Amino acid sequence: METSLIYDSSFDGFLTAVFTAFEMKLKTVTIVTATRFQHPLFGSSETVITDQEKANRVWHGLKKKMSANELRRFYYAFLSEKSTVEDTLFQAMIYVFASTTNVASDFTNAHILEVSKLTKNVGREKHRMEAFVRFKLTKDGIYFANIEPDFNVLPLIKNHFKKRYADQKWLIYDLKRKYGIYYNLEQVDIITLEFDADFDPSKTSSDLFADIELEFQQLWNDYFKSTNIASRKNMKLHIQHVPKRYWKYLSEKQ
Repeated sequence: METSLIYDSSFDGFLTAVFTAFEMKLKTVTIVTATRFQHPLFGSSETVITDQEKANRVWHGLKKKMSANELRRFYYAFLSEKSTVEDTLFQAMIYVFASTTNVASDFTNAHILEVSKLTKNVGREKHRMEAFVRFKLTKDGIYFANIEPDFNVLPLIKNHFKKRYADQKWLIYDLKRKYGIYYNLEQVDIITLEFDADFDPSKTSSDLFADIELEFQQLWNDYFKSTNIASRKNMKLHIQHVPKRYWKYLSEKQ
């Protein structure tokens, strides 16, 4: 009989569920977030409360079985938020823990191979976000940017922006997942915001953003237009490097 372990969608919560599955010696188990859980006709379910100590025990156990780069793959894959990622990771962990040698890069195993594929997708999105984020200066003196990445990459890009913009306050907000990361010149914190119903994240409103920002937007658009050579326009190549789904948040595309 299948047992569903319901967790809070955090990585530590997932690791706690993995610990619970091993501790209870469950043979048939599904690890699922509360938002995706559906009561099965047969089987049982249990809500797992995130336990940092249990999560750490699983993570440290994995550290003993694989390299740092292989360990990173498991975290990146989790951030893909794919509906089957928990099962993929859990089965991959069973395979890793059961082996006396390092099999975390054994791509003949379907679950290890899937982890690698998800890692590449998430890594690609991480690099795109680092390149395509466009900050706008608010009237409060905070550089604000909003994004809607395909995967949950905010945890992966925070160090990049903390190092690159260490001398200014900034906020990057994920509109799809409804949370953001805010740097206050000392540390990066996770925050949530409530936007007005008429807030348009693709526009630079004079009510929210500084006058100098509006001037800069105009200058940037003028520069972009002046350097654009129509005879050399290659839209297919351009879209390949800058997919259309990012355009509405790029200043030069407004």
